[in-house]
Amino acid sequence: MIFETADLSKNYISVSDEVERYIKDRRCDFRVCTSCGGPIILSTMVKPAKSSDLEIPVGDYTLYISIYQARYIDRIDMNMIPKYSDYF
Repeated sequence: MIFETADLSKNYISVSDEVERYIKDRRCDFRVCTSCGGPIILSTMVKPAKSSDLEIPVGDYTLYISIYQARYIDRIDMNMIPKYSDYF
């Protein structure tokens, strides 16, 4: 999936098929936000979306992207999902 961003210097942010499947399998919205190790994908139950976030539709769900991260990323992939997230 490729999403065209509105007002940022980058034109496109792509979402890998694996991340799309991950979101749909868990049946909830997610957010790409900032961590000490770089961009990270967390459920909005853990890290709620902000009004300034970009929104990418993923089936019936939404992937929110922090505007601070959106400036620097062009692809969202499984490397952004914490390894411990399957325990929840």
